[in-house]
Amino acid sequence: MRVTGGRLAGRRLRAAPPGTRPSSDRVRVALFARLGDLEGARVLDLYAGTGALGIEAISRGAQEVVFSEQAPRSLAVLRANLAALGVAPSARILAGDAVRAVQRLGREGAPFDLVLLDPPYAAGEVGRALEALVAARVLAPEALVVVESGRRHPVPDVAGLAPLDERRYGDTVITQFVAARPDERAGPVTTAGGAIDSAARGDRRSG
Repeated sequence: MRVTGGRLAGRRLRAAPPGTRPSSDRVRVALFARLGDLEGARVLDLYAGTGALGIEAISRGAQEVVFSEQAPRSLAVLRANLAALGVAPSARILAGDAVRAVQRLGREGAPFDLVLLDPPYAAGEVGRALEALVAARVLAPEALVVVESGRRHPVPDVAGLAPLDERRYGDTVITQFVAARPDERAGPVTTAGGAIDSAARGDRRSG
């Protein structure tokens, strides 16, 4: 595994522990091409595993990434990757259950511009996590939420998140949502920090 873009492009990542399923290089290239500019963004990487998605965000200019992971072996690899790449100052690790991590972050009150989720496909985790993100109010206005799921495990609809885009790469599906808000307006969209490229959100007027 390697970092696929940004200032760390080409740097090696430690492999995932046996029995886990990291995002493929192909999927990460396609995903981050769609996201555009991440300069200054605050990012949450849920079910972080080796940290590949969050590290890609740091490589592309994210100001801070919070990594949430529960499995001890994956946490060890995540910490090793952050240390080896010298990006620990831009990272924070929350060890434990993803929903509890989201609730803790909600109490802290600092919203995120981008949330990346790559939960176990068959565990039913994704709906639980998405509902927690909305309930905890950790999403900045017009924040993007990106879910990696399996073709046989569709992502459920969750009130407070509006679907933007869905792309399939073999058996992997990438679904993008935007945090809904009462005063939805047409035209270019920016986050609270203006950090995420509005092109990543598509044209919601056509939907």
